[in-house]
Amino acid sequence: MLRNEPVRFGRGSPGRVQFHWRHAWRPTSLVGADPGYKNGGRQWEPAGAPTRVGVHDFPDPAVGKAVPYGVYDLAANTGWVSVGRDGDTAAFAVATLRRWWASVGSVAYPQSRRLLICGDAGGSNGYRLRLWKVELAAFAAETGLSITVCHFPPGTSKWNKIEHRLFNHISMNWRGRPLTSHEVVVELIGATTTRTGLSVHAELDTGIYPRGIKVSDNDMAALKPRIKPDRFHGEWNYKLLP
Repeated sequence: MLRNEPVRFGRGSPGRVQFHWRHAWRPTSLVGADPGYKNGGRQWEPAGAPTRVGVHDFPDPAVGKAVPYGVYDLAANTGWVSVGRDGDTAAFAVATLRRWWASVGSVAYPQSRRLLICGDAGGSNGYRLRLWKVELAAFAAETGLSITVCHFPPGTSKWNKIEHRLFNHISMNWRGRPLTSHEVVVELIGATTTRTGLSVHAELDTGIYPRGIKVSDNDMAALKPRIKPDRFHGEWNYKLLP
């Protein structure tokens, strides 16, 4: 079994695409076809013929990045991953939830009036982010769902079952394979399966999600009647009414 083999390149090297995995996937993975980037792990290849990749992995500000965001359905053992190419924002996080609900959730659970979301304390769905609550409230109003959010306490993201039932299998599925394009990323994620029946849908999200959007105190005051904090750590556990 062989690892990727680094090769040197100079000023004439081609452009690259940076792949940035956030939320439950913390490492940054780079995407590019030539010379390519090392991807951790090993794959069976002919002896003496490892896949050659570049020796440097400096981020290139001139090229875009891909930002995957995952949804895992515990009951169905299915995953949904949107691969964005713009800002890693709360708007993108809720857009992924909206896509999942429109395509999968509302079909699988047509009688549902409530939705439970378990997520990390930080990232674009962090409990401190005002925009996360504003976007989620808009989603609740659109769907008529009462949405309960439970954030894992800071430093406990590994308690999240999405880590062990979805993301680790995706990491194993693409180990040792240079991520040469966004399409390759989507295909490798979507091809992930397990013997226990896991299936994953992945798609590219080409939407624009600007950074730096501010939510005023007045906006939060208007939203307050629709946010119901739980008696136990209401900053981490709360409900958004439609």
